[in-house]
Amino acid sequence: MIQIFVTGGTFDKEYNFVTGKLFFKDSNLPEMLERGRCTLDVSVRTLMMLDSLEITDLDRENIVNNCRGINTNQVIITHGTDTMVKTAEYLAKANIQGKTIVLTGAMIPYAFGSSSDGFFNLGSALAFVQSLPPGVYVAMNGRYFSWNSVNKNLSTGYFEAI
Repeated sequence: MIQIFVTGGTFDKEYNFVTGKLFFKDSNLPEMLERGRCTLDVSVRTLMMLDSLEITDLDRENIVNNCRGINTNQVIITHGTDTMVKTAEYLAKANIQGKTIVLTGAMIPYAFGSSSDGFFNLGSALAFVQSLPPGVYVAMNGRYFSWNSVNKNLSTGYFEAI
């Protein structure tokens, strides 16, 4: 089984057409998995619905504890892109043994339809979590990166190896 933990981020933001603001409602993950005709054994659990700039180390500890407390070795975490690498580092330093943990997100909300990269990134993360050895990874833009060899290029909006 693959455990998916939802933490919020652009992945799950909705758009208020009246005010022009982004907000959280419910996770889009169940709809995305159904729409993608996913036949994998997947469990989705929402841990929090936060913009990644609002995630604290206490929230990160909650993520670590949830990763440790499950009986599966394959974990995907949906996360905002601004602090995804920081959370990946936190998870790696927590030294969770025997689990493949993949963080993924989106630059454009799934609710924006075909312009969102979220659907593609989720599919990539599902493939990577099944094929990579235990460790902590970031999966964005069709690529995976080890937690300690990636950054978000703020000029291009792409994740890249360092």
